[in-house]
Amino acid sequence: MEKVCESIYRPNQLSEYDPFLLKNMNKVIDRMVKAVNEREKIVLYGCCDVDAICGVSLLMLMLKYLNADVEYYISDEIKENNSMDSEVIKNHIKFLGAELIITVGCELDSLKQEMLCKELGIDVIITSYLKSDKKFNSLIINPNQQGCRYENKNLSSSGVTFKLAQAIANYYNIKIVNKYIDLAMLGTVASKRFIIGENKIIYDEGLKYLPKTNNYGLKAIIRLQSIKEFDEDDINKILFTFTPTVNAIGRMDNARIVVELLTTSDEYRAEQIAKYLNKEVNNNLL
Repeated sequence: MEKVCESIYRPNQLSEYDPFLLKNMNKVIDRMVKAVNEREKIVLYGCCDVDAICGVSLLMLMLKYLNADVEYYISDEIKENNSMDSEVIKNHIKFLGAELIITVGCELDSLKQEMLCKELGIDVIITSYLKSDKKFNSLIINPNQQGCRYENKNLSSSGVTFKLAQAIANYYNIKIVNKYIDLAMLGTVASKRFIIGENKIIYDEGLKYLPKTNNYGLKAIIRLQSIKEFDEDDINKILFTFTPTVNAIGRMDNARIVVELLTTSDEYRAEQIAKYLNKEVNNNLL
């Protein structure tokens, strides 16, 4: 019997949305393949909104599947233009041994910051959908960058990372990428991007796959919240559970633990995190 994750998102639905039409995709895949094959340390750097959290999670799972040496960092505060933090790069990312940073929903702050990464021996791949006039030498995947002929300018952060995952899957000739469409769907909904065109495909197919998901974290949340129908209200319930809250000093709580929930391969750990997040949601409603 054909597996569910192999039966969704068929090539005829993707014919108009080739990930390699995104500017720089071939160069990005070359750099990522080198990092994967040579076991270079890859750090995914995401901002703390649900869209980026879903994007980091799906890319993390994809790279783990390829046995890449990968870790993640989620910003604990919202910065202007979702830019990276130089102190974090110097005092955290570098000490992780990073040789490649892939951003999800955030960008380099300046040419000075790009030079800092170069001096530290770290290459940067930027994935984003934000419109920006900044010019960098680093590789950028962004449907809204100048010179990009990709048709769907409405992709979310998780949508862009899903396209990146598709391109990686194409290179390695694997079908496993299809099972991450539920995360791309959740991120797309959270981003408030228009659900039209390719986003509508992501939404429809992600919604179709979600009840059959093999993601331990999603399954734990679905069981805990007794979700049966998987309608718009149920999707919003899941997203509300994932949404970081602002603590007393203005930093975001729970963003990193949501990534752990969505990427863990331990069913018991997923259940514990889901219970914790559900309790936090209920406390915030009081």
